[in-house]
Amino acid sequence: MTNKPLLIVITGPTATGKTALSVQLAQIWQTEILSADSRQFYKEMSIGTAKPGPAEMQEVPHHFVGHLSVNESYNVSAYEQESLALLQQLFRQIDTAVMVGGSGLYIKAACEGIDRLPDPDPALRQELNALYESQGIAALKTRLFQLDEAYYRQVDRNNPKRLIRAIEVCETTGKKYSDLRRQQPQPRPFDILKIGLDMPRQELFDRIHHRTDAMIAQGLVKEAALLKTYRHLNALNTVGYKELFRYMDGEIDLEQAVTDIKTNTRRYAKRQMTWFKRDKDITWFHPSQVREIIAHINAARKEQS
Repeated sequence: MTNKPLLIVITGPTATGKTALSVQLAQIWQTEILSADSRQFYKEMSIGTAKPGPAEMQEVPHHFVGHLSVNESYNVSAYEQESLALLQQLFRQIDTAVMVGGSGLYIKAACEGIDRLPDPDPALRQELNALYESQGIAALKTRLFQLDEAYYRQVDRNNPKRLIRAIEVCETTGKKYSDLRRQQPQPRPFDILKIGLDMPRQELFDRIHHRTDAMIAQGLVKEAALLKTYRHLNALNTVGYKELFRYMDGEIDLEQAVTDIKTNTRRYAKRQMTWFKRDKDITWFHPSQVREIIAHINAARKEQS
């Protein structure tokens, strides 16, 4: 490392205690926190996104938490630009900042940059959404496989948004999405230290189950009911809300909805780990290893000087 400002990135799957650790580290280094959780951006979604609580928000300044409404459009490109502008401003006054979240693409955008691909064509987006609604995710998989087999084998094939975006790029440009993705990190005027939180699978699943029960006790059903009008928006296509919408539609009972939330959250955590394990710059710790994490950061800062 060189003697540049330092961005400490805290990441890992959901329910591993990233928020608590980020607050602790921010207090030690007297700095501020940037959220890289794409669902915590929305002010109406609090319980279901495990936003930092009022005490945590008061103890440490947080950015990109509750700064949007669910009906506002936002994307990873905007996040890249806004997070870099904020870091530039912060690093004029302090030499360390903390970024925390489990949205791998948003972390990648801030740390490395993302490829500048064409904006979606509204008509094509509508067509593909209609295809997904009428024929399911299998139809999207088939279409992407025909257009770009290489990317089809890389992408999270259970994520319809990723499939739709890749299809859009292929059909808009006439080129393969895999060929257009640069995959070359862009230089940043700060150093980056990535710390991942992980734990044995059963321990993580137990934490997911307990947190889900806590969210229900805190009023997640009421929060989801207030948001049902917006269920068609991308922001609400989220674990914890979509299962409760099915309950409100009478398709399943509440017990089944809670079970489905736990199951889908476990699946989401597995997909997160698949993404993060590809990043060889992440050093992994158990959430209980706070001393070791602090020592790791101090070693990196010492290496800077």
